[in-house]
Order: sequence, then C-alpha cells, then structure tokens
Amino acid sequence: MSSSVSFAGSGNLAWHLAPALDNAGYSVREVYSRNPAHAAALVERLYEAEVKATLDFSTSDSRIFIIAVSDDAIEEVAREIILPDDAILVHTSGSQPLSKLGYAATPDIGVFYPLQTFSKARKLEFKDVPIFIESESEAVEKALLKMGHAISRQVFSIDSERRKALHIAAVFASNFTNHMLRISKQVADENDIDFDWLKPLIAEALNKSLAIGPELAQTGPAKRGDLETLDRHMAFLQQDEKLAELYRVISQHIVDSVE
Repeated sequence: MSSSVSFAGSGNLAWHLAPALDNAGYSVREVYSRNPAHAAALVERLYEAEVKATLDFSTSDSRIFIIAVSDDAIEEVAREIILPDDAILVHTSGSQPLSKLGYAATPDIGVFYPLQTFSKARKLEFKDVPIFIESESEAVEKALLKMGHAISRQVFSIDSERRKALHIAAVFASNFTNHMLRISKQVADENDIDFDWLKPLIAEALNKSLAIGPELAQTGPAKRGDLETLDRHMAFLQQDEKLAELYRVISQHIVDSVE
C-alpha cells in the first residue's frame, strides 16, 4: 500500500508538515495551490513533488490527500477534489468538524490536526508537535495514527467536539497571549520604553505558568485586589478607550477568578 501523500494547500502548515512527512518516509507527490508560485516554493523543499495545476488527483499514486487550506475553503476543496480509488482525504483544522468533508468523493475521511502555531520564517521540530486524529473509520484512523507517529512523539485520537474545545483553549493560550504581548510592545513604544526590558519578565511568567500551573502563577494588582493601582492604570489609558476597556475587562475577570 502506497505511503505517498499529496497536498491541497501550501500555506504555513503545509510548509512545515510536507517536509516532515517527506523526511519520514511519506513521500509527497503533488502540491496544489490556488497560487502556483506558492506551490512551487513548497515543492522546492521536497524530494519528488510536483506542482499540481488542478484539483484533479484521479491519476495520483498517493493514498492520503491532505487539505491544508483556510477553514472557510475546506468544504469547497472537499467538494471539488477528484480522487483515485481507495483515497483517504483529511483536513488539518482545529476548529472545523470532520463533517466538513462529508461531500467528498470518498467515504474514507479524517482529521489530522497538528497543534502548533506555524510561520514559514520560523523552524520547528515536528517531533515535539502534538497531533490529533479523528475518523469514523477504524482503518482510516489506524492509517492516520501511523502517519502521525512517523513524525511526532505525541499522537492522540479525539472527536470533533473535544477538538473544538482544544482549539479554543489554544486560541487563548497562543493567539490571545501573543496579542497581549503586542499591546505591551505598543505601550512600551509609545512611552519610549525598550521592549527588551520586558523580555525576562515575559519568559519567567510563561515558564512559571507552565511549571506550577496558571492558577498558582497569577500575580499583579488585580490578583491582589489593589484597586488604587488599577485606577491609576485605567486613568493612564484613558486616551485609548478600547485599550482601557480591555484592561478593565481582563482585570475584572482576574478579580472574579480569585478564590
């Protein structure tokens, strides 16, 4: 049975996942993208892959076809892709259910979701990335678990509802945390403060939270109930009403969470 794979999509996730599979014995044969130049750039990172001009994979010798596109494009690609017999079709989204592939031209569908933030400019080790698998077919789940274990030390089966909860937790942990850091840098820049001064604090806060748990790691004026400091901070931020309101809402949520 072929261990070859093909990709529909060439964004940040595919940029890392395709080479990881290629290096683990899952030869990537084809890469399709709405932007052929993006597909060509990814193909340059692979051993034997070719740029695919259309979603007609009917003559492909791949067994597993990976949809690695934006969430709102998954269903359209699943409807339009043409697959060979016995093909397995998967998407890689954390938030979208398995049923998004329900109109695909194969009953063998699944989810292959790597839980990580991906950027083309930043290298990472896939063996440290948790991968979450879903399928209603025991045979497909077995094939996806095998592929997952080929590139990662952490592979888990999970259903769509729990994966949605996992993705929401990930948004709070990663996307929202990064946005808070962006705001921190904005405040620093606007007040002639070197953001580098904050980096040891940021590193320690994250490391401490991971080491002892975020419940025990929380500090600051809201945690202490220091209303005088909170009021001074709010007064300082009044020129930016949206930022002041964000500060108020988050501080209040911390106050309400204190046991």
